[in-house]
Parts: sequence; C-alpha cells; structure tokens
Amino acid sequence: MQITTLLADNKDLKHMVMKFKLINYIEPRNQTVVSKFFLLGLTEDPEQKPFIFRLFLIMYLVTVLGNLLIVLAVSSDSHLQTPMYVFLSNLSLNDICLSTTTIPKMLMNIQTHNESITYTGCLCQIFFVLTFGFFENFLLGAMAYDRYVAICYPLRYTVIMNPCFCGLLILLSWVLSVMVALLHSLMVLRLSFCTDQEIPQFFCELAQVLNLACSSTLINNMLIYFSACMFFGVPLCGIIFSYTKIVSSVLSIPSADGKYKAFSTCGSHLSVVSLFYGTSVGVYISSVFTQSSIRTAVASVMYIVVPQMMNPFIYSLRNRDIKVSLRKLFGRILFLE
Repeated sequence: MQITTLLADNKDLKHMVMKFKLINYIEPRNQTVVSKFFLLGLTEDPEQKPFIFRLFLIMYLVTVLGNLLIVLAVSSDSHLQTPMYVFLSNLSLNDICLSTTTIPKMLMNIQTHNESITYTGCLCQIFFVLTFGFFENFLLGAMAYDRYVAICYPLRYTVIMNPCFCGLLILLSWVLSVMVALLHSLMVLRLSFCTDQEIPQFFCELAQVLNLACSSTLINNMLIYFSACMFFGVPLCGIIFSYTKIVSSVLSIPSADGKYKAFSTCGSHLSVVSLFYGTSVGVYISSVFTQSSIRTAVASVMYIVVPQMMNPFIYSLRNRDIKVSLRKLFGRILFLE
C-alpha cells in the first residue's frame, strides 16, 4: 500500500519502474528482426569452393539440357502425345524448375563470396522447393497409375486415361502442391528467430530454418509429419499397390516376350521412383543418425540435384520411343543448319 502511494506521488520513480519493466520484457528474448540468413553450403574451405562451383554448374547445365530435350522430343513428336509422355514432359519441366530454385543461388553465392540470402528470398525458396518436390511426388504416383491401367486394363486404357482425366490429375497435383507449400511457408512467418542465422545447407531447407527459431515450432513439426504421411505416404502407397498389381498381372502372361514388353514399359518409371524415394529416405536417415552438418548438406544433394539430373538419362536410355524422337529432333536441327 505504501509502495503504491509512493509511485502515485512520485512521477519520476513511476517512469523508471515502467522503463525497467519494458527492458526486462524485451532483452531476455534474445531475438532480432531477421533480414537475412547465411547459407554455409557444402564446405567452408575456400580452396574447395572453385571445384564445387564447376561441379554444380556442370550438373545444372546437364539437368536443364537433358530435361529440355525430353520436353522438346515429346512436344515435337505426335506419336508421343499419350498420357505416359505427357506426364514425362511435366516431370522434366518440374525437374528444371526444382534445380533452378536452388543451384543458381548457390553458384552466385560462391562466385560473389557472399553466403547471405534475404529473409524473403529464403521464404520463396522454401515455397518453391516444397511446391516442386510435392508435385514430383504426385506426378510419380499418377505415372504409376497410368502404367497400372495400361497393363492391367489395356482394352479400357484409352477410355480411362483420356486427355481430360490426365489434365485433371496434373491440375490437381499442382493445386495440392501449391496449397501445401504455401501453408508451410506461411507457418514460418509466425516464428521469431534468434541471432544465430546460419543455415548448414546450400539452400533454405524447411527443417534447417525451423532449427533456428526461438519460438515454439511444435505446430510446424506436426504439420511436416502430417504432410509427409498424407502427401508423400499416400502416393507412395499408391505406387506400391500399382506395381503389386502390375507384377501379378505380368506373371500371368504365358509368353516370355509378353512379360519382357510389359516390364520394359515400367522399367524407366520404376528406376525414377526408386531414385527419388530412395534418396529422400537416405537423407532422412542420415539426418537422424549423424550430427555433421556437412554430411547432411551432402546428403541433400542426393535428393535435390541428382534425381533431376539422372531422370533424362534413365528415360532416354531405356525408352525406345524417346530415342527415336530424339534422333528425329536432332535430324531436324541439323537439316535446318
């Protein structure tokens, strides 16, 4: 009662108490308004960075050129205007976009000796990486369903996999991918970050950004697990179910040539699925069992760079129609020259 009366009578003392409370409210949080993050990349050794720059530049050019050739081959050949190759051309476009989201920024940082990325740029990178990652996942599921219908229901294939249905699958995949990626990106906006803004990656990976947050990330982590189960687990289960039916259907074919032809139509897609999901699971396991940030960053290359570079080689080397279409495309280019 006496303290309250003293504060009421002494305005200067009251002002000092209010100022003390304000300082104690702000300082213990040790937070700052984040304007940029720092991408540490694959190594901090300056002598190794020129080699990494050349390596990733070559990988990026191979990825863009290889996938672009697939898109041109499919779009220029009327015989390839089927659901299987329409999905393939979309997959190639997605691989170009996914690689372009991460690698050019890394190359620019190495070349300019500047590891920073703006807060807005980091959020945009998270959004696009998630969008193109989820879309590739949905697209691989749609391609597995296409192979399932082609082998198990060949007489009804053109009716089931009509252009309208294929377009709807692609559109639905895009909508779901954008919505999930946007939700994750917006959930990052609610977080406050500490003074430590170093990301041990060559791009803004969602999990690494969450590790820098000072505020609670429980909702963000729950959303990640839910998305992984729903939007990665469901398509993966669909792929496993499709190939289980495909294998049982192919084994019932009496002739060896028929079995080979059936399996050959699925070989390329199965290789791409194994590469995509295998590298993703490998990165998750490495992040759980290793505390080395360098190893985690190197493992991330295996799912964010390598599959996108290898997909054109897998389809062009194992698919006869793509080989023929590429020869025609090169023939036209040489003829024009």
